[in-house]
Amino acid sequence: MRHLKRRHGRGRFGRHCCDMRGMLSFLILFLLSRKPMHGQEIADEIGKRKGARPSPGTIYPALKMMKSHGLIEEKREGKTVIYSLTEEGREGLRHAKMHFMSVFRGVMNSE
Repeated sequence: MRHLKRRHGRGRFGRHCCDMRGMLSFLILFLLSRKPMHGQEIADEIGKRKGARPSPGTIYPALKMMKSHGLIEEKREGKTVIYSLTEEGREGLRHAKMHFMSVFRGVMNSE
């Protein structure tokens, strides 16, 4: 998935959640940092923020990839799957926030 990339040899945390080609994984981690959610709830929240709700064909592959990278975990409650951040996901979000802020600082401060 292009939203996730793996970097080896970069300090203690070799995996980083988000790159600059897209913000889906960043938004998912941000939302899950607030509270655990199921996939439809994540899609609804992203829709509120972006003005367009992502399809299940967009959300679920991203969640699967993030789980395979150890950024999120899932817990089944009946037929519903609830996603939450792992410690690595929290660290990935922290790193992504710092990276995005450094990249966009000049954009936000310009006229």
